[in-house]
Amino acid sequence: MNNNQNQPNQVHTTTDYFLFKSIDGNRNKNLIHINRLKKSMSENYLFTIIIVNEKYEIIDGQHRFDVIQELKLPLHYVICKGYGLSQVHILNQNSKTWNMDDYLEGYCSLGYADYIKYKAFKEDYNIGHNETLTLLCGVSKGGKNEEFFNGTFKIKNLAEAKKNIEKIALVSPYYNGWKRRGFVFAMLGMFKNKSFDMNEFIQKLKQQPTSLKDCPTTSAYIVLIEEIFNYRRREKINLRY
Repeated sequence: MNNNQNQPNQVHTTTDYFLFKSIDGNRNKNLIHINRLKKSMSENYLFTIIIVNEKYEIIDGQHRFDVIQELKLPLHYVICKGYGLSQVHILNQNSKTWNMDDYLEGYCSLGYADYIKYKAFKEDYNIGHNETLTLLCGVSKGGKNEEFFNGTFKIKNLAEAKKNIEKIALVSPYYNGWKRRGFVFAMLGMFKNKSFDMNEFIQKLKQQPTSLKDCPTTSAYIVLIEEIFNYRRREKINLRY
């Protein structure tokens, strides 16, 4: 170890990994990123540093630290006094952002069953991530991203998801935008409404084949669906509540 290990803003080197600890509140570890780093560092360990505060809490480089410790490589670090969780967030925001495809491919390569099923479902119906998450989680709006990112995502009901997307697909002859997020969310809401009948809705679309248009929000789609559903109906039905 560098004898001046407590001096700030200087690079120190050690193999005493037990000096360091994670900072409370940092984001969950990404197993995909760890595996990629492990492969890269075991093949070619390039110079890299981690940032810690005066308490040796890791501010930046937690994944690299884990791999360096596992591979028993020299650890290079810099002490930045006064750094805390707010600096962790800033550094995380400035780092490369992984997109949904990155996480999906990574967890599929690790053999995570729910992610493999997710990928197959998404590709079978050629829909976006928000729509896929919503259908597979059984909720009426987007969400579950945090679980998806940290590897804990679980499919609620695959059979029901397939049933719902195939019902929505019945609209495709009358509306090219049937895969749009707002429309998918609106239709999922309709399926929970006891007053809504999908067969009747399709019949109304046959009578008005150009009535469905792109809408900016889920709420706007619901209003339009209600108008189409009530076409030539003596007793109008409220589908918005």
